[in-house]
Order: sequence, then structure tokens, then C-alpha cells
Amino acid sequence: MSALAKAFTRLPDNAKGALILLIAAAGFSVMAMLIKLVGQRLHVTQIIMVRQIVMFGIMLPGIVRAFPESLHTNRPGLQLARISVALVAMLAGFTAVINMPLADATAIGFAKSFFVTIFAILILKETVGIRRWMAIIVGFVGVLIMLQPGGSGFNIYGVYAIIGATAAGLVMVIIRLLSRTERPATILLYQAVGVGVAMLAPALYYWQPPTATEWGLMALIGATGWISQLANIYAYKYGEASLLAPIEYIRLIYATLIGIIIFSEYPGVPTIAGALLVVAASAYTIHREYQRRGKISAP
Repeated sequence: MSALAKAFTRLPDNAKGALILLIAAAGFSVMAMLIKLVGQRLHVTQIIMVRQIVMFGIMLPGIVRAFPESLHTNRPGLQLARISVALVAMLAGFTAVINMPLADATAIGFAKSFFVTIFAILILKETVGIRRWMAIIVGFVGVLIMLQPGGSGFNIYGVYAIIGATAAGLVMVIIRLLSRTERPATILLYQAVGVGVAMLAPALYYWQPPTATEWGLMALIGATGWISQLANIYAYKYGEASLLAPIEYIRLIYATLIGIIIFSEYPGVPTIAGALLVVAASAYTIHREYQRRGKISAP
């Protein structure tokens, strides 16, 4: 064991979780950057399909080892619903990332925390108090400030970002239902295969022959997506959710720096003001969720 690994094992669990979550956040930000780069020429459906193929390839050894249990599901209908909603989340979210400044798309994407609460009320019949409703309202005000509907700064791709956040929130609630009876590996498997198959026809229709560089970037999109999801799971395995959740918002800083350095995108005052409200409201919503359940659905 290396000295670095030994030092890591001696850290408190919350510190371990925080360090891993910083890596996960960086990975998600790099993935968004790669999507934006490749999306300048290739269609979003093509990017998603290749991403899913790469992720399936990474998962394949584990699928084979656990076969046939890895394919068994008790709720095929709910798996199909999860695939359909995840498809919407990726199409809308990736389109927003490609066409918007990274900081804007990332900040609006954090609105999924509010949608998790709303869908939990509608689907899981959870009770929400006045303070969480106020957090939701504050968060939506922040989103509206960034979107500037009816103003000169309005961008239709901001609507795509909202649609992506809404679908992502619904996916998290569906995963909460699936996790009661399904193995995590099975949930990931059905999503990887289902979304990839759904994207096959549109990806072939819009297909543009990728360059060697673009093939490499799309492979990295799949690899960084898988690594980041895995790191996210391990971070919340080690650390307490109430302490780790605010660290998620480091992605805004990563996205802003990448936007400035790579794409020469400088966030405006509406983006900064709206992002502050969204982050504050999202952090409070997650904190209340943890207080009620002792955990959050982020993993």
C-alpha cells in the first residue's frame, strides 16, 4: 500500500467522503466540458449512444460475473419508466450543456433538488412543511433570474435545462422506488442498455463520421460518467449526507473556470445572482431531506 493510500485510510470517514466527492464533482464537470466540445459538430443522440455503449462495456465484466441475477428485475414496468425519463433528462440536459454557458447549465441543473421534493409529494405521498416549500419557491426565483423569461437575455436552451432538471428529479424518485427491490447494478444495467437502444435509430439518422479525436472524446465521456457516478456512490457511503451535500456545489466553480478557460464564457450578473439563490435553496432542501430520512437520494 502506498503512502498516499495509507494516509487516506487514516482519515475520518467524513473527510474521505469529502475528498471522493470533490473528485466526483470534477469528473462530472469534465464530462460536461467534453460533451460541449464534441457537441459542436456531432448530434446529441450520437453522443448519448456512444456514451451508453462505453458505459455498458465497462460494466460488462460485472454483469457476466453476476449472471443471471444481474438481469433479474421484479419491476420491469418501473425500469422502463426510468429508462424513458432518463432519456429525456439526457437529451434535454446535454442539449443545454452544448448550447449554454457551462455555469448557467450547471446552476439550473441543481433545480432537480426541488423537483425531487415535488415528485416525492406526488408519487411517494411524502409530507412537506412550509420551510421546504419556501426553499422551493426561492430556488425557482433563482432559476427565473437566470432564465430572464420575456427579457433580452432569454435563451430557449435554458428551458431545455429546466426540462432536464425536472426529468432528473423524477429519475431520482423512481430510483428510490426501484431500490426497494432491485440491485443497484441491475438498475444501472437496464438504464445503460435501454437508453443506448432507444438512441440507436436517431443516432444513425443524424450520424456524422467522428474524427479520431471525437471518438476519443466520446469514449472519455462514457468513462468519466461511469467513474464519477461510482465516486459519488462511494463518497456518500463514507460520509454523512448532510455534511457532503453542500460540496456538490463546487461543480459551479469548476464549470465557471472551465467555461472561462476553454470556452471564453464569463458568467453575467443574472447567472451569479440566480445561482446563489438556487444553491442556497437546494442546500437547504437537501439538508431537510436528510433530517427527515437520515439520507438523501443523491447516491
